[in-house]
Amino acid sequence: MSTTIRSTRARRVTTTMAVLGVATLGLTACGPAVGASSPGASAAATDWAAIEPAESISFWTNHPGGSQAIEQELVDGFTEETGIEVEIVTAGANYEEVSQRFQTAQTSGDVGDLVVMSDATWFTNHVNGSLLAVDDVFAAAGGDTATYNATLFDDYLYEDAHYAVPYARSTTIYYYNEDHYAQAGLTEAPTTWDEVRANSQALIDAGVTETAFSFPPAEDYPAWMMNNLVWSYGGGWSDEWDASAVTSEGTVQAVQFAQDAVQDGWANVSSGSPADDFAAGATSQFIGSTGSLGGVTETAAFEVGVAFLPGGPVEQELVVPTGGAGIAISSASTPEEQLAAAMLADHLTSAENTVAFSSETGYMPVRSDADASALYAENPNFEVAVNQLETRTRTQDYMRVFLPGGDLALATALQRILTTDADVEEALAALQTELEGLYENDLRPQLEG
Repeated sequence: MSTTIRSTRARRVTTTMAVLGVATLGLTACGPAVGASSPGASAAATDWAAIEPAESISFWTNHPGGSQAIEQELVDGFTEETGIEVEIVTAGANYEEVSQRFQTAQTSGDVGDLVVMSDATWFTNHVNGSLLAVDDVFAAAGGDTATYNATLFDDYLYEDAHYAVPYARSTTIYYYNEDHYAQAGLTEAPTTWDEVRANSQALIDAGVTETAFSFPPAEDYPAWMMNNLVWSYGGGWSDEWDASAVTSEGTVQAVQFAQDAVQDGWANVSSGSPADDFAAGATSQFIGSTGSLGGVTETAAFEVGVAFLPGGPVEQELVVPTGGAGIAISSASTPEEQLAAAMLADHLTSAENTVAFSSETGYMPVRSDADASALYAENPNFEVAVNQLETRTRTQDYMRVFLPGGDLALATALQRILTTDADVEEALAALQTELEGLYENDLRPQLEG
């Protein structure tokens, strides 16, 4: 294709819409100050009105959710509309590999202009000065960030600036085998964790299944999947940078509940993927990503039921953690490339294209003005997932998604607690010490440097 810019949209865009003000945002993260050399500071010096978008850029992705074909289709549409050529680079098999390659490339200068960044990888790259604050450049590109789902967009908010926009986003949701429920005489999905236990015991007593509920193993993000349980008891993995929440009464009670569930026999820790076990009929219930909804529905030989995540004795509503990935702009790219990258990000996540992406992958539409009625008609369970996103979500705890090594420490501790008779309070106390050490030694010096 020609690299000539053929559309007025690809020329410098001026906008009468002000950048979304900090005062209107639902969440302002409060943490140690990032140094003046951070990307947000350098971005403020760019006169975007004087910048023309580059004629070619690169997009680094791991094709989340098997999205290679739809990504190519959407990028081709962008090039046809704007004349801007986009090189799609498979930068890794997963989010972690993309992030590692992106960090390594900072020294060579051969970096992606637009890069997929997960909930647990973007902050490390921001701290390293590798990401551009997107608020101003999106306004210059004609994008309207106000139409993003506020919770999803604010997942990338730190020190009054956003460092990515939502892309391949998901939440966790409650899956249950409707056929098993009918055989056990159960008519309703659980709304509390006490009801999860009661329904599970009913499934066991009826002889419907040997495993009524499955927790994820260490390699399947248990800290994410179990965040709902911990929040519902009033606990958490941290209170911003304060790791003492992990030893709070609520967290101890929630994790003790999970350990008791395994030891009492109505739950297990999956040896692989709970989603695979569920689709095969080997377990009756699990908490999993909404991104698995399409695959599970297609694979299962039974009616798949989904429901909002259960609440607990302390918190009933805001108990759903967000997840998945956004797309970020490299601070090492030229302003021309950054402006073109912002245009591509806006295109990939437009109201129309986010629905097309969701239809092919199972991820959720990220724009509040997106018409997802076609998705609901195809799979009514998807509407449950979207309704939960709009009413129950909250951003994740710092020590899981912001702290390098934090998620691994949590996963390792949870695996040990759920598969042994480890004392829960002692194990969580050791986890708190480990998280505090990671923060003090590996992250705090960078935040204050």
